Amino acid sequence: MKKFSIYFLAIFFITLASCKKDTTSVLTTAPIGSANALFTPVATPPTDENDSTLLMGNPSQASATSDNNYLLREGYYSVSYNCQYGRPNWVSWHVASSDYGSQARLDNFRENLNVPVGCNAITPQSYTSSGFDKGHMCPSADRTSSFNANSSTFLMTNIIPQAPNNNQQRWARLEDECRTLVQANNEVYIISGVYGEGGSGSNGFVTTLDNGRVTVPAYLWKVIVVIPFGKDDLNRINNSTRVISVLMPNDNTASTDWKQFRTSVDDIETQTGYDILSNVTTGIQTIIESRVDTL
Repeated sequence: MKKFSIYFLAIFFITLASCKKDTTSVLTTAPIGSANALFTPVATPPTDENDSTLLMGNPSQASATSDNNYLLREGYYSVSYNCQYGRPNWVSWHVASSDYGSQARLDNFRENLNVPVGCNAITPQSYTSSGFDKGHMCPSADRTSSFNANSSTFLMTNIIPQAPNNNQQRWARLEDECRTLVQANNEVYIISGVYGEGGSGSNGFVTTLDNGRVTVPAYLWKVIVVIPFGKDDLNRINNSTRVISVLMPNDNTASTDWKQFRTSVDDIETQTGYDILSNVTTGIQTIIESRVDTL
């Protein structure tokens, strides 16, 4: 019973060592699996309010008052969670070279205790034998600076049912491309999400998992804003800023080329109804959101 008690007591305030650009205090869930879970400091929410995980904007105006658009600030990223669908609507985060380190992947998938009362609080068991991977929105490999950073990405509120070939091939290669950009002395702001119902995994097409508790998305999307490493990031975005946007069907086709799924931010906004880069100056938005990346 001791481990069970620890699991349900492990929610508290935290201070982080990475993601230094946004240090707002937030509640997060302790990394279950450590021998000292109750006493492990969990995260350093970014401190500079001009450079946060929501610097580009809050695409759906997520808040603590909407169960199907519920804002979770997890320190290393922010989430709009959908209680009805048992999955995130979108996740937003920032990556710089300081987010990379020697921490190995933890694989400590677990329920997030910070979802609203009565919400579908999903556990890893919802995905068992489903034919879908537990697909990260904010990737584990973007948070290797510490145990706590990596552990944060395995909360199930950061996870969607993802077709294995999508997750392990074209989506994974796009994640690798983002890390290559960061290692070339850039920083990236990423907003990643899903929409629609029904996808094709290794067991064929389904709309839900776990007796309807998790809705399988039809599409995955991602918007990546690339800028040279520096300060005052929002004010450094201009008409020439590179923005990579992709929209992929959640199916098990074996394509490895993420570039064939490139689209515009405008297209993703049309499909989702979100305002993805709402904090960017309107005139600049008009230009960079209409452009399809070709590099």
